[in-house]
Amino acid sequence: MIKGNVEGIRDSILAELDTIHTMTVEKGKLVTPEIVALISDITRIINREISVSIDRKGRIIEVAIGDSNSVELPIIDLSKKKLSGIKVIHTHPNGYSKLSMIDISALLKLKLDAILAIGVGENEITGINIGYCKVENQELTFEELENLSLEKTIAVEYLNKVQEIETELRKNDVVEDESEHAIIVGVDSEEILDELEELARACDVSVSGRIFQKIKKIDNIFYIGSGKVRELAILRQIKNANLIIFDEELSGVQIKNLEAVTGCKVIDRTILILEIFARRARTREAKIQVELAQLKYRSHRLIGLGSVMSRTGGGIGTKGPGEKKLEIDRRRIKDDIFALRQELEKIKKIRALQRTKRETSGIPRVSLVGYTNVGKSTLRNLLVDMFPSDNTVKKEAVFAENMLFATLDATTRTIVLPDKRIAALTDTVGFVRKLPHELVEAFKSTLEEVVFSDLLVHLVDTSSDTVIEQIKSVEGVLGELGAGDKPTILALNKCDIATEEQINRLKELYPNVEKVEISAKNDINIDILIEKVMENLPRTMKRVELLVPYSETSINAYLHRSSIIEEESYEHDGTKIIATVSDEVYNKCAKFIVNEL
Repeated sequence: MIKGNVEGIRDSILAELDTIHTMTVEKGKLVTPEIVALISDITRIINREISVSIDRKGRIIEVAIGDSNSVELPIIDLSKKKLSGIKVIHTHPNGYSKLSMIDISALLKLKLDAILAIGVGENEITGINIGYCKVENQELTFEELENLSLEKTIAVEYLNKVQEIETELRKNDVVEDESEHAIIVGVDSEEILDELEELARACDVSVSGRIFQKIKKIDNIFYIGSGKVRELAILRQIKNANLIIFDEELSGVQIKNLEAVTGCKVIDRTILILEIFARRARTREAKIQVELAQLKYRSHRLIGLGSVMSRTGGGIGTKGPGEKKLEIDRRRIKDDIFALRQELEKIKKIRALQRTKRETSGIPRVSLVGYTNVGKSTLRNLLVDMFPSDNTVKKEAVFAENMLFATLDATTRTIVLPDKRIAALTDTVGFVRKLPHELVEAFKSTLEEVVFSDLLVHLVDTSSDTVIEQIKSVEGVLGELGAGDKPTILALNKCDIATEEQINRLKELYPNVEKVEISAKNDINIDILIEKVMENLPRTMKRVELLVPYSETSINAYLHRSSIIEEESYEHDGTKIIATVSDEVYNKCAKFIVNEL
């Protein structure tokens, strides 16, 4: 029986491939010329990889169509101090015999005796590469023999190598290196690469090197020029990196081509940001939004996404939906997207209900917006501590760290302003340059809080060299959301570490915008910021004292539903209530008002 992706392949071809099960390999040998010839010929016909699993006795264990990811073998734990006893021989229809990141991942995760990649050209085999596990500095890694001829491959006696590896495993407490070391690639500017490095660090990835190329025209095959790709492959080997991150969005075909040449997992900026969101999502809503964005992004890239869709591959891009196999069809993904949208719609209705309640109560709404990691959550926590309402005293602070996208979940808390008005304060997800459209779409229900706000406090990192570009990125997303014309205060955060030149530059560039220099971390000028907030908020709320007769229970209930009750006491002639009310409630209950506070 042939496993893997057999869809669309004629029964006669499958029957021919199935004859491999009757073949055997001489003990101690890697493969036979007959097996190599058969899988190479069929690869040329179907243009798909074929993998054959063989045990140490030379018996055929499994035949599959697809890459080494299709091999259904149990993952061996290193504590067993041995290899799996299985070798995998597979073809590369693109003609490259270099082991891909999926191949290396399968070799190490499945603890294979060996993995062979056969480069299949139009008329002949272009070469054969052999990968072995290897113990180095107490870590399990790999070594690769490259561009061997068929004759040399067949002559290899591999069991001595296997015994040597297993001896090392028994002698040492070997660990698997799960960490990721990346080369970052950009075509825009060096500053953008700095941000990409920060994004990588937010995913616990260390950056080993970087490549920058200014290009006039995008290459459809590799995105960057073929010469630069060769330079990238050499740098990856020198730096011993196991991940390449492009700052631009790549097509599935470009990812596959780049992985074939570099022998390394390749991802783009969008996958990286989606991964950060997947790791940081805490609430059910945020998790749904992230998964929806992932599925929408990947539904157009099923063909070509190699290591990113690998079952055995670990690390970035393999969280959640990424763990599913390459053979997932678009219909199933569409079903998943539909189900997630339905669930998100339910949550959206709850949000809308909460929003309507706030609108009915007349509470003015303030949203903190800005680039990621500029201090929004720090300011939010500070304001909630400084101006607590009874409802927020016991609420815990939101996560605030010096990292990109520390906050994914929009949180709304009420604060009592110095003029005794109550305002709803919302902390939103941070924006970033080239924010994936899928994320903007998926997070619209969260970002709608911005659209319905009365006032935006646009927080910026004044000390950043790229602050202007960051402001433009935020304004772009706000425009996309339809909130570009909202009343806005520009809060120049981190003024204590910014230079006078940096502050003056912003003042000159934005002369017509309300501005205030602050430091959320060190509580500088927060009182001035709050004064600006009070000046710019609509005055729709009034604080009043009412005396409601005991016979008017419906009015009492209405006040509890539609206003903020601060005090309530039972007097001789009725219920005395001190409340903050909207204009609508004020007019409806005017005859019960005894005093305006």
